[in-house]
Amino acid sequence: MTEVEYTAVRELRGPLVLVDGVAGVGWDEFALIRLADGELRHGLVLEVDRDLAVVQALEGTAGMDPRRTRVAFTGAPLRVPVGPGWLGRTCNGRGEPVDGGPPVFGPRTAEVAGAPINPVRREPPAEPVLTGIGAIDVLTTLVRGQKLPVFSSAGLPHLDLAVQIAAQASCAGEPFSVVFAGMGLTHAEALAVREGLGERAAAGELALFLNTADDPVIERLLTPRIALTVAEYLAFGEGRHVLVVMGDMTAYAEALREVSASRGEIPARRAYPGYLYSDFASLYERCGRIRGRPGSVTVLPVLTMPAGDITHPVPDLTGYITEGQIVLSPAVHAQGVFPPVDPLSSLSRLLRSGAGAGRTRADHPAVAAQLIAALARARQVRELADLIGQSALSATDRRHLDMEDAFLRDFVAQRSDENRPFTEALERAWQVLLRLPPGQLAMLPADLLHQRLHGTAPPPAGTAQHPAGTAPRPDATDPAAPANPPGGAVAGGTATGSAGPGADGAEGAEGMDARSRAGRSDGPETGSRAGRSGGADAERRAGRSGGAEAGAQAGPREDRWGGANAGRQAGRSDGPGTGSGEDRSGGAEAGA
Repeated sequence: MTEVEYTAVRELRGPLVLVDGVAGVGWDEFALIRLADGELRHGLVLEVDRDLAVVQALEGTAGMDPRRTRVAFTGAPLRVPVGPGWLGRTCNGRGEPVDGGPPVFGPRTAEVAGAPINPVRREPPAEPVLTGIGAIDVLTTLVRGQKLPVFSSAGLPHLDLAVQIAAQASCAGEPFSVVFAGMGLTHAEALAVREGLGERAAAGELALFLNTADDPVIERLLTPRIALTVAEYLAFGEGRHVLVVMGDMTAYAEALREVSASRGEIPARRAYPGYLYSDFASLYERCGRIRGRPGSVTVLPVLTMPAGDITHPVPDLTGYITEGQIVLSPAVHAQGVFPPVDPLSSLSRLLRSGAGAGRTRADHPAVAAQLIAALARARQVRELADLIGQSALSATDRRHLDMEDAFLRDFVAQRSDENRPFTEALERAWQVLLRLPPGQLAMLPADLLHQRLHGTAPPPAGTAQHPAGTAPRPDATDPAAPANPPGGAVAGGTATGSAGPGADGAEGAEGMDARSRAGRSDGPETGSRAGRSGGADAERRAGRSGGAEAGAQAGPREDRWGGANAGRQAGRSDGPGTGSGEDRSGGAEAGA
């Protein structure tokens, strides 16, 4: 086919070249632009209106003379070679090697534009991608085939986090590769990325594409598309699991806005083009798994929120397309914690698809859910403490604050070069949770919590358990036994309520006598632990209905309700009970 060159360049508009008199030219067609001195540049057709073609010059239009510039159209979209030859190479945003090596060749070429995976052929994501970062692996697990963005703000170490994930991520020994696409980076950042990923590149597991801030803006739009095209072949042609890290997507959106303004398009929100959502979707939806093929493409976009505004169009539209987000917090960063993850704003909607028995560990989903619930309660307590002061908080509330501090110090914080095994991360999560009273861990299975606390499996259902030398209470499962023993006392003395023959009945009687002397009925005693002298004494020291509070701390879920009912009858609200079961009304009877 004879190549036709057009010389009627009407105008140069920013990175765009407007060519008159064209025929047979189609959208997204690849063009060759030859300057007067023989320099060859490349372009893509953005728009065709009758005989006028709008071509975006990938290397920019600097130095072009419209009267002496010739443009030839190849009749096909931009294609790049694909194959394992990209692994271990470092290229610019156009895919040209900058590591001093030869050009990249492959067994075939593929269109850069690509296409989303057919929904009919999609396989639901299932297995995890472990990043070596405990806060992500446990709380926002990344799943093969998922798109999970990182939302950050200016000044936060999002690039360091992205590099660490790219350097450490793995798929349980299966063939795994990483494609890193950096957009709008400074030269210092580009150098840091190359150094941080040098070991993985030397191992032949990484393809690196770096677009710097002084490169042509059009190249920034091409970088993620080339990266995804390379990743798709590695995944579905070579059977590898591929993680694509793309950042900063805000810089990509800014480039898209600049090109849109050059084309004279009507702007939408904050001057971004109206097709920003569909443009993002054309990138993010290229990840996933294909039924019947072993590989997968997982996408981790990294973006900065201007002024920390999560409602900005870039994070807002990204959140609609992706399956969750990892949010970085300036407040956590100010405490010197890396990575500064905000657990309550972060979410992986596919966590349960990639977690649990046979994937991570059987107790993983329950631990993650309980940890998030405990942190939510700790945040409420901290807000309350700002109003009334920590001295007015209950013992349980103060333990929630201690748990939150331990969460950041012992669980989240790790070095930027530390590859933390998943088992160690989950054990750290357990140690953080066990700082709370057992009564506050209601989302953990009872048998699992019992085994963690006592190191043994729980007794079979219906087996009476009581300390040696004490009389067992009637079993609640026995039809002849009263469902609510007087005073709510139970074997072992862990239930709320103090009257009645608990394991330490004498101490329980002392508590009731003390209440009689004080003329109070709102604080059932907490039970049988050595050294306790009755709920009334504790209440006098604390000046509130501490029996219910202590009952919630000490008792199992099925024996906790008495103190709460007593507190409600007395017109108090500071001793909420959280339990359920047959023994809920004992404390109320004792209070009455």
